[in-house]
Amino acid sequence: MLQKAFKAYYSQLRAARILRVAMCLLLTAAAAGGDSSPEVLNGIDVLRRENFGPLAGKRVGLITNHTGLAADGTTTIDLLLQSGVCELIALFSPEHGIRGILDGRIDSSPDAVTGLPVYSLYGDTRKPTPEMLRRVEALIFDVQDIGARFYTYISTMAYCMEAAAEAKIPFYVLDRPNPVGGMQVEGPMLDADRVSFTGYMPLPIRHGMTVGELARYFNRQKAIGATLHVVAMQGWQRSFYYNDTGQLWVDPSPNMRSLAAAILYPGICLLERTNVSVGRGTERPFESVGAPWIEPRRLAAALREAQPPGVCFVPVYFTPKTGRYSGEKCGGVSVHIANREKVHSVLLGLTLVSVLSRLYPDVFELDAVMQLLGNAKAMRMLRAGASAAEVLETGRHEMTEFLAVRREALLYGPAE
Repeated sequence: MLQKAFKAYYSQLRAARILRVAMCLLLTAAAAGGDSSPEVLNGIDVLRRENFGPLAGKRVGLITNHTGLAADGTTTIDLLLQSGVCELIALFSPEHGIRGILDGRIDSSPDAVTGLPVYSLYGDTRKPTPEMLRRVEALIFDVQDIGARFYTYISTMAYCMEAAAEAKIPFYVLDRPNPVGGMQVEGPMLDADRVSFTGYMPLPIRHGMTVGELARYFNRQKAIGATLHVVAMQGWQRSFYYNDTGQLWVDPSPNMRSLAAAILYPGICLLERTNVSVGRGTERPFESVGAPWIEPRRLAAALREAQPPGVCFVPVYFTPKTGRYSGEKCGGVSVHIANREKVHSVLLGLTLVSVLSRLYPDVFELDAVMQLLGNAKAMRMLRAGASAAEVLETGRHEMTEFLAVRREALLYGPAE
């Protein structure tokens, strides 16, 4: 009885979500004159147009979450279930779970809607086991990334590619936009001895690739050996930010609530492991920075003097409701984007690190920056008092080499 109630409830949620997405798309088109937003079709939309032909007759497993949506709001889960072409037999969920609302470790469990097993890749294992893939004949990835090296969805994709290669089954990536575009690429590069779940292999912090392009890059540069198929988007250009796609924004994770946050994230997240709040537990995660020991006007003045381009700083006090400094009044700055084309988010993040270490040398936990920065040379320079621009300049040779190799993986338009 309870299972039936769950299924009915989630069926209503799915129907409501489809209606909301359709209405939002219609209103967006009407407000813009109907045709000013380019039509970008995601990989799932292209696969749907092809009547799921590449998957015909296969038992498939799907790595996805709440962001796995077609243009009309239908979930990729529902489309595969209803295709009549393939048989969806298993689901795999990344960090934050299949619905994208959880924090912390997640256990595997049956899906309340479909009854399919949902194997958590953010619990006991972060890579599908042979038993999970026992009956799977093709593995599919459809998750929205955010464009930063340490956003864990891309590591999940890479681990799943490894599992597919070991099981000798094909791996399909249903491509989606990089929300912050495909033109800007910013270092520093991750050191080879610092690879982890928040850094699968050496990459710059802002990589400028889609998940499909990253899969091609990983497969070649890491020699994974996956039988890889990328279902490319139609209509996407490297210069596009997410709002240029005409698609509805869906929060990729609980604290990634806007395109502005996504643009700032690659830089501001460098402070995540330090004793500074990056706005988690507030209405503006990754758009605010502060701590109880920071004087807002002093920090804002120092940042304005440093002049990282494309942004402005407003001194504020805020009190996080959860997370670091929960319930404590924090002084800091609210970061506002004045011109996104000029924003270099990693330069911004390194500027914050440099200014905080200069203003509060006895309080700010500078060494903790290394956990996400992942570059020993850059860290040494920050400890020595180098500016953000100087830190990035010293890595220019590595970046030039990366960009040359990256070209082989690109699927859309000119690289630069």
